[in-house]
Formats: sequence, C-alpha cells, structure tokens
Amino acid sequence: MNNIYEELITSYIANTIGIAQKFITPQLAQHLKSNILRLNAADKLHKAGVGSTAKLAHKPDIRKDKIFWLDQKNNDEHETAFLALIEDFITHLNMSCYTGITDYEFHYAIYEPGSFYKKHKDQFKDNSQRQFSMISYLNEGWEENDGGELVIYKASGQEKTSPNQGKTVFFKSNELEHEVLETNKTRLSITGWLKKG
Repeated sequence: MNNIYEELITSYIANTIGIAQKFITPQLAQHLKSNILRLNAADKLHKAGVGSTAKLAHKPDIRKDKIFWLDQKNNDEHETAFLALIEDFITHLNMSCYTGITDYEFHYAIYEPGSFYKKHKDQFKDNSQRQFSMISYLNEGWEENDGGELVIYKASGQEKTSPNQGKTVFFKSNELEHEVLETNKTRLSITGWLKKG
C-alpha cells in the first residue's frame, strides 16, 4: 500500500491537492457502496449540518447531503477495513511527513439528485483539530454530465475533480475552499478529517 500512500502524499506536496486514483480497492468500494445504500434505504442517514457540534445548523441553501458516521462500534467488517486503511495511511504520513496526526473522523455522504454543498473550508473557526480533509468516492461509471464534481479553489485557479470510484482526494482543511457542484444522479462518498490536538 505504500505506493498508493506515496501517490497521495507526493501529489499533495506538488499541487496542494493529493489524488490517488485507486486508494480503495474495487472490492472494498463495492462493499462500502452497498453499506451506504442499505443504510439510506433504512432511513439511517440524516441531513448534514453546517458548523461545529455546538453551533450545528441545518441550512439546505448551503448543503443538501445526508450523512452517517463510521465507527468501530458499528461492527461492520468493511467499515473496519476502511478505517484500518486510514490508520495505516496516518502511520505512514506521520513517519514520512511528521504531521503529528493523532485522530480521525469519517462519515458516509450521499448526494441525491439536485444536492450540492456550497463553497466552504473544513476547519471550524472555533476548533482547529481538523488538519487534513480526505474524500473517497464510491461511484462507478461516473460521467461528465452527471455533475457532482468537487471544485477546489486555489490561488492559481480552481481544480475540478470527478467523483470516480476508488479515487481519494487529500488536502489541508484550513487552507482550501471547495464545493460540491449540483449532482444529477445519486453520488456516494466517504468524507473525513485527520485530526490532532
């Protein structure tokens, strides 16, 4: 796996946005996709909010996705496999880049047709624990007219990334504004943050 980790880190160092095309294996991606669809069918996902826990607010004009938090206590073998992958990546990141990451949090996210997330940063104004943002996609056969691209705004311009299955995107939580464009079909991902402090 070190080659995949290095692909993510090297592209981040070169471009302030790390991208690994096959961070998640096709098999794991399919299992995670089945999980999120099953949870959604059982009405287990809830509307995502804006702001930290103390100031959480639901603002559908800003954000219209639904989420479900991953947790070892869920006792799901595929979620556990994904979180083990994240833990292994954190170990590699800390050893190679001395980032001091000590924790993480991840959730499933589903954007149904017509959903979006307006431009924002991931680090809260009242809490600086989130250091890096990571988004892993679970969408097989995604096409340009499906919409739902991630747009990241940099000083040099904007970069648009399609949410293709297996791809993972990695960037600093407090530096880059980004948004999810309106999607024309159901869009699935796992979104999370590497934290310290």
